[in-house]
Amino acid sequence: MAVETVERALTKYGPPVYVFHEIVHNRNVVDGFTSRGVVFVQSVDEVPAGAKLIFSAHGISPAVREQANQKKLQVILDATCPLVEKVHREINRFVAKGYWVILIGHVDHDEIVGTRGEAPERIRIVSNIEEAKQVRVRNPDRLAVLTQTTLSLDDTKEIIEALRQRFPKMITPLKEDICYATQNRQDAVKELSGVADLIFVIGSPNSENSNQLCRVARSKGVPAYLINNYREINLDWLDGIERVGITSGASAPEQLVQETVNYLSEMGAEVTHIGFKESDVHFALPSEKEGLS
Repeated sequence: MAVETVERALTKYGPPVYVFHEIVHNRNVVDGFTSRGVVFVQSVDEVPAGAKLIFSAHGISPAVREQANQKKLQVILDATCPLVEKVHREINRFVAKGYWVILIGHVDHDEIVGTRGEAPERIRIVSNIEEAKQVRVRNPDRLAVLTQTTLSLDDTKEIIEALRQRFPKMITPLKEDICYATQNRQDAVKELSGVADLIFVIGSPNSENSNQLCRVARSKGVPAYLINNYREINLDWLDGIERVGITSGASAPEQLVQETVNYLSEMGAEVTHIGFKESDVHFALPSEKEGLS
């Protein structure tokens, strides 16, 4: 949905189109758009007055939205993932009822930065078990816990348990807040680790869910390499390897997966597709102020 949003903006308006943060955390996608005149920025201050701006899939804080309004930017589209939007709404609902919120995630991740901006004075960020054992809130009896959407249930299980021991009355996150694509891929890698001698994860280094797929495979004793595309495969990695597994991060285009499969096929590999849980969730393209169509 987010990638298609930028495609449609380029078709209608032409370059330059500005995007607040990377539209998705995938190097091939970002480089492709950059070559076509999309400008990715880390601050509203980098966007010229009157320019057209898209908000990325990771979400933004109310302060960023207000900055854009004050600068009179043409915010033509908001490509925030609906799952991220849901977490933003939950934070506002809890805060309105007087709750404190612990947000499990990586403090510098674009999603966490935007989500925390909803109520920075009442949100505490926890990234690991050690932080869960030390975090403090003013009213432990009115506490809700939410998570970065791209962390799976496995990623957060131990952290939530550590928090529960300290705050038994806390409200725990809903399963529906977890990105289905992240969870499904991790479950698939666990299965794949049982039949593969090595796993390639197609994704970018700044994609947390892609890195986590490598960690899942390695936890099962299977070597795993994170690659942007098949060109990054080191043939030395394949020495003594009979079965190679291929998976991808949630924001990696299908084309990159197929190119990797084709590359190994041309080297003589026999390709077998293993069926796991299908993702059948589809998000509608966002509406925009000027009638993008």
